[in-house]
Amino acid sequence: MPAFDPISPEEAVTLDGLFRERVRRSPDAPAYREFNPALGTWETTTWREASAAVARWQSGLAAEGLAPGDRVAVMVPGGRAWAHFEQAALGLGLVVVPLFARDRAGNSAFVVADAGARLVLAGSATDWRAVAAENVDLGAVARVISLDGSADPGDPRVVPLGRWLPAAGGALAGSSESRALATLVYTSGTSGSPKGIMLSHWNIVTNAASGLGSLPVTTDDVFLSFLPLNHMLERTVGYYVPMMAGAEVAFVREIRMIGDDFKIVRPTCIVSVPRVYERIYERIHETLAAKPAPARWLAALSAAVGWRAFQHRHGRAGWGPDLWLRPLLDRLVASQVRAAFGGRLRIAISGGAALPGSVARFFIGQGVPIFQGYGLTESSPVTNVNTETNNDPASVGPALKGVEIRIAPDGEVLTRGPHVMMGYWNNEPATKKAIDAGGWLHTGDTGRIFEGRLYIEGRIKDIIVLDTGEKISPTDMEQAIIVDPWIDQVLVVGEGRPHLVAIVVPSGGASREEAVLLSRIESHCRAFPGYARVRRVIVADEPWTLDNDLMTATLKLKRQKILDLYGERLASVYEEDARIAAEA
Repeated sequence: MPAFDPISPEEAVTLDGLFRERVRRSPDAPAYREFNPALGTWETTTWREASAAVARWQSGLAAEGLAPGDRVAVMVPGGRAWAHFEQAALGLGLVVVPLFARDRAGNSAFVVADAGARLVLAGSATDWRAVAAENVDLGAVARVISLDGSADPGDPRVVPLGRWLPAAGGALAGSSESRALATLVYTSGTSGSPKGIMLSHWNIVTNAASGLGSLPVTTDDVFLSFLPLNHMLERTVGYYVPMMAGAEVAFVREIRMIGDDFKIVRPTCIVSVPRVYERIYERIHETLAAKPAPARWLAALSAAVGWRAFQHRHGRAGWGPDLWLRPLLDRLVASQVRAAFGGRLRIAISGGAALPGSVARFFIGQGVPIFQGYGLTESSPVTNVNTETNNDPASVGPALKGVEIRIAPDGEVLTRGPHVMMGYWNNEPATKKAIDAGGWLHTGDTGRIFEGRLYIEGRIKDIIVLDTGEKISPTDMEQAIIVDPWIDQVLVVGEGRPHLVAIVVPSGGASREEAVLLSRIESHCRAFPGYARVRRVIVADEPWTLDNDLMTATLKLKRQKILDLYGERLASVYEEDARIAAEA
C-alpha cells in the first residue's frame, strides 16, 4: 500500500522547515527529476542530495551580506535550480520574489524595482541586460546570477552561476518565524501596474496542508510540473504539497514537449490551467476527425457512457443498461485517451480559470480524474477543490479544511482563514479595500453555494481571466488604447481564451487595416504584463451608439451586446489561431 506520510504545519512551522523535515524523514527518497540536455538523460535528485545543493546555494547567498527581510528575485520558470535557490533564501529569512521568465522586460524591471530586490537569479546575462536597459531605477540590485553561466562585461554585478556557487555548503540555516513574510508575488489585478501580494510562511504551509486533506497524496506519487513556479497554483499544489507528502516532482523539459514527457514520466498527479486540457482535447479531436465515422462514433459513445457512469457513481444519475458497455469501451477507447497522460494519472487539478464543461465531461468520461478548484493568489491560492467523493466539475468544489467561504449580500464570494494574504506590498489602501474589518478577503467573483459546493457565476468587476489563469482589467487596457487618435472605440475581450482580441471602431479617415491598428494598440499597451497582449484585431462594421443600442444613455458600452454581435467573428479568429498553433 502507498505510504501516507504528511508533515503537519505545526511540524514544519516555516516553508524551509518543511523542506528540512522532509529531508530528515525521507533522505534517500526521490525529490526531483529533471532532464540534463548535456547528457541527454533524466536525472533524479534525492532529498539528501537536494539538501546538499540547497546548502551550497545558501553559502553563496550568505556571502552576499544579505539581511533577513531582504528581497531576492528569481527570473527562471522552474526546475531544480529554482527550488534550491528558493529554499536557500527562505532559510536565511530572505523574501523570494518570483517573476515571469518570459515577461516583458519593462514589467520585470518594475517588479524588481518595486520590491527593492537586492539580488536576482536570471536565466542568462542577456535576460538581465534587457531588464537593466529599461528606464527604471534598479540601484538596489547588487548581484545578478546567470543560471546558464553567461557573463556581461558591461555590468560587473552579473556573475556566472559556476563562479558564484561554492563547491560545498555548511549546515543548513533555518528561519523560525511562521508569520514572517516569505514571498512577494506580483499580479496585475485590476490595474495596469502589478501589485505585490505578501504571503507569509504560515499562509502557504497551512494552505498546502488543507489541500492535502482534500486530495491525499502519497510517497508513491509523481507530479509532472509544467506551469512556471511563479504561478501560486503550481507553487503551492505542485511544489509544496509534494514536499509535504514526500512525493516526487519531475520538471517538464519544455512545454512543447509535454506530450512526450507525459509518456516518459507517467505522472500520477498534475496541476494545470484549463488551456493544457483544452489543447490535448483539441488534438484528440483533430485525430478523430481523420478517422472513419465508426471510430468517431465509438469515441463519442465512450465519453457519454463514461460520463453517465461518473454521474451514477456520485448519485446524480440512475443506472442504465448502457453501463454494461463501460468495460469494453474503456479497453477500446478510454484507455488510449488516458495513455496520452501517461496512463497512471489519478489526480488532475484544474484551476486558475474556468474549465469548459465539454472538456471536463469528455475527459472525466474517459476516466481522466479532473478536479476543478478555485482560489486566487491573495489566498495562497486555493480555497475550494472538488474531491474524489464529491466531484461536480460545474462547481469548484467544497471549501478546504480551515477555509471559510461565504456569499455576501451582493453575491460576492468572500473567504477568511490562515490562507489570506498579509496584504499588498507598500499599498495599504488596496489592502484595506481587499480585506475588510472582519478579516474577509473580497475575491471580486460572484457565486453561490449548493450542497456544500461553490459555483462561480461571474465577477463584480469586468475582469478577463485568460485560460492560463492570468487576470486582466479590460477597462484599464481600453483606456490606454482609446487615447490613439485613430481609434474611436475599443473593446478588449478574451475571457477563457488563450489571448486577447480587440474589437475596434476606427476614427474617420483612419486605416482599417488590422495589422496597422494592432501595431498602434501594442504601442499603447507596453506597460501591461506580457500576458496582457492584444494579438488580433477585429474592425467593427459601424460605431457603437445609442441608436443601435450598443451604448447606454450614460455613454457606456454595452459589453455583452457587442460581444454577442461579433460572437461569430470572434469564434472564427480563435479557431484560426488554434489551427495555426496546432500546425506550428
